[in-house]
Amino acid sequence: MEIAINGKKTETSARSIQELAEELSLPERGVAIAIAQRMIPRSEWAATTLQENDSIVIIKAACGG
Repeated sequence: MEIAINGKKTETSARSIQELAEELSLPERGVAIAIAQRMIPRSEWAATTLQENDSIVIIKAACGG
């Protein structure tokens, strides 16, 4: 299916946010994901299904100053 990740069209076979995180090799900590401008708690990633044309924002924490 086709989704948008941070504004970029992307093809994925993932059916849930958890599967998408694994597909993208996202770290286990320091990552936030939103669908349609709604933050999804990590505890809901496995149960949150993706739909064709979803708009997803992935934010990774960065250290620095």
